[in-house]
Formats: sequence, C-alpha cells, structure tokens
Amino acid sequence: MKAYDFHGKRNICGDRIREARLRARLSQSDLCRRLQLAGVIVERDVISRIENGGRFVADFEVVVIADVLEVSVDWLLGKE
Repeated sequence: MKAYDFHGKRNICGDRIREARLRARLSQSDLCRRLQLAGVIVERDVISRIENGGRFVADFEVVVIADVLEVSVDWLLGKE
C-alpha cells in the first residue's frame, strides 16, 4: 500500500486523538488496552505513531477511537 501524506502527516486526527486522550487522563497504554477490548488490536507504540502523524488510521479505527474517547468522529477529523 502506498503511504499517503497530508501536510507531512499520514493522518489528520492524531493531534485530536492526543488531545482527547489527555483530556480523559489516559496514558497511551490505557488507550491501547481500551482499544484492544473494543476489538482494535494495537500496541502502545502504534498509538504514539498515530498521535505523531506517522501512521495511517483506518476508518474503522477512527470510529472505535472516537467511541473509546467519547468524542465524535467529526471532531477527530477536525470538522467541529
């Protein structure tokens, strides 16, 4: 799969994921565990790469991340 960049990043939601995670007072490991319980198998370093914009985020991952962090998908994508 070709890696796409948008303004030098591979996703547009990483900054908002970090913001929501910190607001929820979760560590990257905590978020990782919650995502795994919800069926998205990721490791802590994946969370780090997502937040830094170094990893592509699939649509199903965005939906589950939004649910786990109790924010909307629109907000994660910068639409709100």
